[in-house]
Amino acid sequence: MERASKELISNLKKQKREKSLLFLDNVKIIKDALPHINVKMILTTVETLPFDVGDIKVYKTDAKTIEMLADTVTPQGVLCVAEFKKQDKAVPNGNFLVLDTLQDPGNVGTLIRTSVACDFGAVFLVDCVHVTNPKLIRSSVGAVFNQKIYEMSKEEFVKFAILNNLPLAKCDMNGENIFTKKFEKPIGIVVGNEGQGVSEEISKLSKISLSIPMKGNIESLNAGVSGSIIMYQIAKENLI
Repeated sequence: MERASKELISNLKKQKREKSLLFLDNVKIIKDALPHINVKMILTTVETLPFDVGDIKVYKTDAKTIEMLADTVTPQGVLCVAEFKKQDKAVPNGNFLVLDTLQDPGNVGTLIRTSVACDFGAVFLVDCVHVTNPKLIRSSVGAVFNQKIYEMSKEEFVKFAILNNLPLAKCDMNGENIFTKKFEKPIGIVVGNEGQGVSEEISKLSKISLSIPMKGNIESLNAGVSGSIIMYQIAKENLI
């Protein structure tokens, strides 16, 4: 195990500022991510890593360096530096999720994690917070590495949806009751921006509107909560 040089650390600090690489500091997330990312190197304070890294280059460093490069307050002594593998977009062959300009990384991470749990085969991030956002990755508990994720602009998605006749159902407080709605074929669930809802461009493509009935004068739920409820309701027969 080679000692990390000052030049190497300086270069990593620069790349972190530029947000050109992933810096993963959670051991469980690193283990789940390894098959799905292009690992550049691993930095560690420990003598023996808690997982097999094959021929990946491992550098020994100190706790201060790990803390400086990590995104959490209390990193676990292991830092994985990697590139996220961008996936070529493809037409989903089952249920899928469309996130329309969501900006809260916690919401997006939660929805990606739920999409995996509900066997939704793909997630389209349309002008959303980037999938490499550290908080997004943590809130998904690494599920971003086990899902097909396509980052697209709104213009790109609209063209793709029209070209491939994607079946879309938007989440809307005035929509049909999700608990009485039956789906015979796969569907794409659209969750809109936290403040503005589903955009006009994507609303026009959505043939169905879905809502969650609520009491107590509550009109809407957090985007991560509402999207998760709707996905579970659609998938529940296959989860029992």
